This record gives sequence, C-alpha cells and structure tokens, in this order.
Amino acid sequence: MAPQRNAGAGAEAELPEYAGHYRLESCLGSGGMGVVHLARSTSGMRVAVKVVHARYARDPEFRGRFRQEVAAARRVSGAFTAPVVDADPEGGRPWMATLYIPGPTLSEQVKRNGPMDPDQSRRLMAGMAEALRDIHRVGVVHRDLKPSNVLLAEDGPKVIDFGISRPRDSELRTETGKLIGTPPFMAPEQFRRPREVGPAADVFALGSLMVHATTGRGPFDSDSPYVVAYQVVHDEPDLTGVPESLAPLVLRCLAKEPEDRPTPDELMRELRSVSAAYDTQVFVPAPRTPEAPESPEEAAAPGPPADASGERPARRLGRRTALVAGALCLAVLGGLTAVQVLGGTDSARKAPAAQSSAGGFGVWEATPAQDGGMPQCTHGTRGLLCALPGLVVALDPADGRTLWRHDVAGTTRSEPPVVAGGLVQPSLDRIGDLEALDPATGRQVWRKDALEYQGVRAVGGMLLLTRADGTVTGVDAASGETRWSHRIPGQAVPYFSSFAGEPGKRGKSGQPGKTGEPSAYATSPSRDGSRTRVTAVDPATGDVRWDAELKGSLTPVGAADGAVYLVAGGDVHGDVNAVLRYTPATGDTRRVKLPVPVAQAQAGVHGDTVHLMGAGGSLVAVDMAARKQKWRLETGVSRGSVPVSDGRHVYVTAPDGRLLGVDARAGKLLGQTRPRLGAASDRVPAALPAPVLAGGHVYAGAPDGTVFGVAGRDPADW
Repeated sequence: MAPQRNAGAGAEAELPEYAGHYRLESCLGSGGMGVVHLARSTSGMRVAVKVVHARYARDPEFRGRFRQEVAAARRVSGAFTAPVVDADPEGGRPWMATLYIPGPTLSEQVKRNGPMDPDQSRRLMAGMAEALRDIHRVGVVHRDLKPSNVLLAEDGPKVIDFGISRPRDSELRTETGKLIGTPPFMAPEQFRRPREVGPAADVFALGSLMVHATTGRGPFDSDSPYVVAYQVVHDEPDLTGVPESLAPLVLRCLAKEPEDRPTPDELMRELRSVSAAYDTQVFVPAPRTPEAPESPEEAAAPGPPADASGERPARRLGRRTALVAGALCLAVLGGLTAVQVLGGTDSARKAPAAQSSAGGFGVWEATPAQDGGMPQCTHGTRGLLCALPGLVVALDPADGRTLWRHDVAGTTRSEPPVVAGGLVQPSLDRIGDLEALDPATGRQVWRKDALEYQGVRAVGGMLLLTRADGTVTGVDAASGETRWSHRIPGQAVPYFSSFAGEPGKRGKSGQPGKTGEPSAYATSPSRDGSRTRVTAVDPATGDVRWDAELKGSLTPVGAADGAVYLVAGGDVHGDVNAVLRYTPATGDTRRVKLPVPVAQAQAGVHGDTVHLMGAGGSLVAVDMAARKQKWRLETGVSRGSVPVSDGRHVYVTAPDGRLLGVDARAGKLLGQTRPRLGAASDRVPAALPAPVLAGGHVYAGAPDGTVFGVAGRDPADW
C-alpha cells in the first residue's frame, strides 16, 4: 500500500525531518496520541515511526505509559506484530520505530471494499487467534484491539499499537481519568472492573472485530459511546450477517463473563474443524507417489483410517486439508518417516530406507529442544550449528546426533550462529552480552559486554560493533580484544553486511587488495532514493577499501568472482525491480531490469546468477552474464527463505517446514519434503532459515522444532 499523506491540523502537520537517525518521509496516519510516519534508516530499510504529540510528551503519566508500550511491543515482536526496530521513550518527543508492513488496516479494507467473504473472514479469525496466543504467551494484554489496530499483510494479519489509550476516541473515563480501550471493541469487564482486565478481554474484542469484518458494523452499535457501553455490558450482540459457520464461535467470544470465552488455542482448534478450506498457503505441489510401495517399510506405513464411506479423509477433503493434517495425512511425502529413536533428549531419528546414491547418506531428523521454535542453522568446522530460543546446539551432520548444547541469553533467534576467528559466535542477532564458544565442546572461551552497541556483524575474523553515534569498533573474534574504533567516512551510522566469495579489493590509492579477503559493506541512500553510497571496509583495520556512488536505492545481497551484487527498487523489504553487478576493480556496473518486480524479495547469489524469492511465491533467476531474467517460477509458497543454490538446484525453506528443490537451469520444481508444522501448526515463524548446503547434502529447520538432512543430488527422491 502506498503511504498516504495526512495533512493533519496545526503545526504538527509539518513533518519533522528525523526521529533519531530515521528520516521521516510521509505521514501514514494520525491518532489521538501521536503521528505515524513512513521513514527510512540510514541503510535504507523502511520503518514506521510513531512520534508522540508534543502536548503529551510533557505529561509524566503518558511517558510512563509510552515506556510500557515500547516494552510490551518488544516482548511480543514476532510473526504477528510489527517488530520493534528502535525507540526513544525518553526523548523530547518520544518515538518508536517498527518494521514497516505494507498493507491496509482492517478498518480501511472494510471501508474500501465492504465486508469480507466467509473464506477471508475465517482466515482473518485464524490469524488473529494465532496473534493473540503469541501476545498472551508473553504476558501482554492488548486491551485496545480494533480494526484500525490490525494490518492486513500478505502473510497474514499483524497486530499493532500496544498499551496506548486514546482519550479523544471517547468521552468515557475510568477512575484514573483515562479510557483504556475503544467502547465498541471493549469487553464488559473493561467498564465494570477495569483494573481486573485479562487476556479474555482481547478475545471479546476479537469477536467484535469479526462482526465488523463480516458485516461492516459492530455487534453493539450507537452514535453514543455511553449507549454502546451499556449494550456491551447488558445486551445481546447483533450477529446479523455474520457467516453461519463462524457465528457460534463469534458468539462465544462475546460472552459477558471472561471465563465463558474460548482461549486462542481453543479458537484455532475450532476453526480447523469449521472448514476444510482452512489453510496457510495457496498451493501445495503434488508429491511424487509411486503406484505401489517400494519397500516393506512404506507398505506398512499407517495412514488415516477410512470413514463410513470407505474413503480415506485425506483424499476426500483434498490438498488443502492435507496440509493442515501435517504429519498425519502427508506422511507419504518423501521417505522421512522415523523408524528408530536413537536416544537422548534431542530425539534424533533416521530413515535408513532413503539413501543417496553417493556416499550412503541417510535421511535424518532431530529435535534439539522441545518447544524450541524454528531452528536457525549454519555449517561449522565441527558440525551443524543451530540456534533456538535460549539455546545453541551442535549436531553431527551425518545423523543429527547432538554433539553439545549451550544456553544463551535471549528468547527469539532470527539468525544462525556464526563461526568467526575459529570460534562459534552464538548470539550476534541479540545485542547485549557477546560470547565466543569452542566449536568442539561448546564451552565459553570469552565474553564481552556490548550493551552500548546497536548492531554487530561478523566479517572474517572480526566482529564489527556499531554505536548509535556511528562509531564502529572492531573486535578480534578469536580473543574478544578491541583492535580499532572510529567512524567510517561517508556513513553516518553503518550497519554492515558481508558475504562468502568476496571480490578483489581496491583501496583509496587504487591498489587492489588480496583476492578472497572479506569486506564489510555499508550503504546509505540519498534522501530522494535516486542514489546509494556503497562503502567496502577492511574489517581488520576499519579502513575504506573502496567507495562508490551507484544509481538507485540499493541493497547488497552477495559477492562472487570479483563483483558485488545488489538489488534495486527499494530495500529487501520492498519490491525489487532490478539487479546490479558492480565490479570495484574496474568500476564496471551492469544492471538487469526485471520484467515484473518481485515483492519483498530475498536474494541469494551463486556464481553470476542471482536468485530472488518474493512474497507470494515468485522464485526468479537472473543471469547477470546474459543480462536477462533466466526464469520465473510461481511456487505457491506464501513466503520463503533466502534461496540457496549449488549450481544444479535452488533450495528454499517454506513456512510450513517444507524444503523445496528446484532445477537451477529450467526453473522447474523437482521435489519437496513433507510439511513439519508440529503441534503448534497454526504458528507462522517470524524468520525463515535458509537451507544449509554442505558436502552434497541439504539441511533445514522446521516450525515443529526439528532439524533434518537430505541428500541434495536428486530432490525428486525426497
């Protein structure tokens, strides 16, 4: 959705230029307490920045509540919210920056397009139930859930605005002088006993929200907020127009007493039984199924029992229901059926019937931790290294056995561990305490306090830490000792990226550096987005190796054969309309424009080919040598991981845990593993880990907490 400018009223209609180091570009909307702006970070990332009205910034009570909102939003940042990027609740004008999520609010959607149809409303209710489950799990009660606080993104609804009441939304006041909520979407207890409001109030609000989504009005309607409050407490809701399949569930959500309402988990179970069309994606490619079992193990594999009609439910209900059934109904997708428990808490399992023709590699899967979320893995010198909430483990690549495990601070993990300086750096995605581990044992080698830093990146044998004032500190990854600290010329607050297969370097003097040495890349777009300054930094010294001004708003995505590859048309969170190859040794720039932009693309580079995975399922190969798009495949995956290629195949992880294998030459889907959704089958992971390639094998993590390995030679055998 294109940002909408809001003229507003008074002096605050004029945009301030910056909030922190985020440049404010346009107004997305204005509320009673502040204005939300579309903004960009110094690296070009789009964010939504809420800036508090000046009159409330002087209110100590409000400042306290704003601090509470920031804390709550940080606790719930994940798949169903707009993750918090930065905040300054103590500034002269308090502000908070969250990741910008394109898409209308539910209020805007209904106003523009009318009520949702039954299928849309079921998906909305399911997504909202998932969101409330995750919000309540971290001890947060929203208390102001309403259509304008729900963003409709491509991958599902996102809940925003935590803990901020809006006095001007109504004349009602509680005994504290502030209304916590919006009357048409408030639960009875919010009027009767506001100090005792719990998670069930959000479920009541969800019921009201669903009535609005399906009818265009609320279950309690009046021009007077006082009348609405009376109706909420005493009257029965008006569900006229709510789809029959959803009306009983919505009515339960609107029960007057909190204990009579369903929990989010109960809602999700009920919604799965409401419709066979309940699904998390558009299309599941058909698996390869032989005419007859190929082995006694496959012949004996149990399937779902036949019903009274003699037909097995998975076939009768079709492809979409099969996805929801997960491991029960789709166990035939590949040879990953577990036949042996190897022991230990990680439940490593192996399927000896599925062997690669080269090396006898057996398919395996392991669960390093119970309820551990989606593992983020990389290949280290001693094994497969995987990060989960509060944990880093090393697994044997041959069979998935746990070699060691190490507890780390923090809950969410958005990146895999990194090997730098010969040691494992387990927690670079969560600034705080840095530590380095022995790759053989997992024991801590050194620890360093990094609370004053805003970002950290491992490049070669160094860790580069960035402060809010733009100062960068280079730390030796092997010892934890500081080697240098200074500003980077031309980069206000640099946040770095780095890649394998680095190009040869040319410093300020024009002399080339050593081929293969890694560089740290920092970017800063011009204010109008027409140009981007790209700076390559020597991580060992902090010296600038080369500096270039390139056309367009660019983001580096890879490096190979002496060149750096960048995507254009916005950052990696926006639509990509072109791919660039820049060769620093010669200054040559090659740009390939895409026939159709790729939405919110993630990119991977192999040789002179760039692969783009977009929201909505588009997988695109761009041949930079031939100066053209090579192929485009619509996978049907709602979103995917960064694509990884070995030259013969391209591999992508899907949100349901499937690993897809695509022919790198023709762009055809060759095979896929089965979904691994687990017990929490409705939860969408916030970050999808890229597949890991090593020794001709492919390793991936799944939402059910498993890590699995397959032979990469022929995805059709998965």
